[in-house]
Amino acid sequence: MKLAELAEKTGSTIEQGSPELEINSTAGLDIAGPGDITFLANPKYLPQVKDTRASAIFLNDGVAVGRDDIAVLRPKDSYLAYTRAMRLFFPDSGIKPFVHPTAVIDETASVEKDVEIHAHVVIGPNCSVAGGVRIMPNATIYEGVRIGENTIIHSGVSVRENCEIGRNCIIHNNTTIGSDGFGFAKDEQNRWLKIPQTGRVVIEDDVEIGANTAIDCASVGETRIKRGTKIDNLVQIGHSCSVDEDALICAQTGLAGSSHIGKRVILAGQVGIAGHLTVGDDAVLTAKSATSHDVEPGKMISGIPAFDNREWLRATAAYRKLGEIAARLRKLEKQVFGSD
Repeated sequence: MKLAELAEKTGSTIEQGSPELEINSTAGLDIAGPGDITFLANPKYLPQVKDTRASAIFLNDGVAVGRDDIAVLRPKDSYLAYTRAMRLFFPDSGIKPFVHPTAVIDETASVEKDVEIHAHVVIGPNCSVAGGVRIMPNATIYEGVRIGENTIIHSGVSVRENCEIGRNCIIHNNTTIGSDGFGFAKDEQNRWLKIPQTGRVVIEDDVEIGANTAIDCASVGETRIKRGTKIDNLVQIGHSCSVDEDALICAQTGLAGSSHIGKRVILAGQVGIAGHLTVGDDAVLTAKSATSHDVEPGKMISGIPAFDNREWLRATAAYRKLGEIAARLRKLEKQVFGSD
């Protein structure tokens, strides 16, 4: 692809280099070679720019390349432009319609012809599988499930009864959609009596869910993951939760039942959300944080229990000095009160 075409398709301008330069692929600063385009988004990697062997580089405004033997493209966001370049050079492979002879598809299921269904897939009664869907080996689709166009279900996934998955979704290996919510009531003998979990999970369009994640169905009603949300590996989403559009939920995060997560919220790794809480739009919980109270829209919080991130940073800075502060306090006590 010519540099000029790549610039146009990634929303960039050519600052340095020939528009006729051929770009064949993308690669990181440290491994790029001739014919590759790379990028710089994090300033700490700036020293690598002088050593990269790439033919071209995406750079944000204000960042000097410091050399004249490499083409420079200036986008608004170098990371976004590089992502778009990767999608150009590594497009998704289209499906190859077929149904493996070992797949078991109930006669009442509605399965479009242009689908790719691999070995030992099970599709239960009254399911609906739209065109362009790819279901990889050993996936299990329970009764009454609906799967929208161009969705990919990877191997080992279980989609439980009556759940719905929208269009253009990706569900990674060994994830379970619609497992029973964790609901029990104590009986007269203080034994746990299971509460029937009769609801379902709805996954809207353009959602991606990582490997080994569990999204529980509601006792009644639904658990809903809205359009564009991205969920990492090893995430637990409890019964009756809702996650609004374009949220980002990182690995080992847990949402207790009836949590409500707003639009564009970021929950970093190992975040914990107590039940029946609301996290407002555009809020951020940093890694290993946990909250037992609602979070205001736009707020960034940290710690256990979580509070304002700036206050938390000051508190942790003070915590590191507690040993020194204690020693100074003992010294002052001796000066004021004597050796006793």
